[in-house]
Amino acid sequence: MDHQTILTRALNARVREVLPHPTPLTRASLLSERVGHQIFLKREDLSPIFAFKLRGAYNLIAQLDDDQKSRGVIAASGGNHAQGVAYSARRLGIGARVVMPRTTPQIKIDAVRRHGAQVMLAGEDYAEAAAECARLIAETGMTQIPAYDHVEVIAGQATIALEILQQAPDNLGSIFVPIGGGGLAAGIAAVIKALHPRVQVFGVEPEDSDAMTQSIRAGRRVALDRVGMFADGVAVRMVGETTFALCRTCLDGCITVSVDEICASIRDVFEDTRAILEPAGALAVAGLKRLATSSGLPSGSSVAIASGANVDFGRLGLIAARTVSAKGEARAPT
Repeated sequence: MDHQTILTRALNARVREVLPHPTPLTRASLLSERVGHQIFLKREDLSPIFAFKLRGAYNLIAQLDDDQKSRGVIAASGGNHAQGVAYSARRLGIGARVVMPRTTPQIKIDAVRRHGAQVMLAGEDYAEAAAECARLIAETGMTQIPAYDHVEVIAGQATIALEILQQAPDNLGSIFVPIGGGGLAAGIAAVIKALHPRVQVFGVEPEDSDAMTQSIRAGRRVALDRVGMFADGVAVRMVGETTFALCRTCLDGCITVSVDEICASIRDVFEDTRAILEPAGALAVAGLKRLATSSGLPSGSSVAIASGANVDFGRLGLIAARTVSAKGEARAPT
């Protein structure tokens, strides 16, 4: 799979059926002043499910044949992909079931049920939920909707890059993207490198869930023994095969950030927009800030993907308590 293939699929994606208007690209005025650089936020938190995952899920489900649709769809997810599957299936009149880790925030579980999907809780993380999902597929014959490692899911997420290129200033220099399984980063990086290769794309992971960083360094996919659950939306032990191949080729670097840096970035976005991102949703901002204080940002304006806002209200106290300035030596991208 190469970046030209993803570009072609993204141009033909059916995302506009469910997102008729691009999500906003908002200038982060206060953050721009603090960093000394023009910063924009791509507001995927303003989608109907408050996260970017609707794009890939809908694009794949909409292209299923009648037999696949008749068997119903099923997915394993830490939360936002589950919402994308449930929302898309209801819109298209298809039955849906999702398997979610028991550690999934309640706000995401409740949202999936409101969208009409059956929910099963299994395992402590995405890998364990995915294993239960595979068992159910074998038992029921339902049609699997992968969370990230499928060309049409990647292409759906890649439509974000097409929108950014239409919305951003002509001097766009860099884009920062959160990484879980890698579908969003693979899609955005592939389209950018196909159309504007001078623009640099950086993936961002938590220090305790850095499967893509370790995989790129090793030159092969690395399976983590365990993952941190603070940023539950990106808590993936192993990235996808297709997403790894694309990220390895198209990303300009991977950056890892701490929990405190993530919390500080949630505060940064709140101060600029009054929106409260979930931890995974603020990863890109945290990575942008880390690069700004280490080796410096590339010339031109920068865009960070605000990828989701499905955070449990009860976690806000913990997040607020940890919104302190990150300490220690800055880490350059790999």
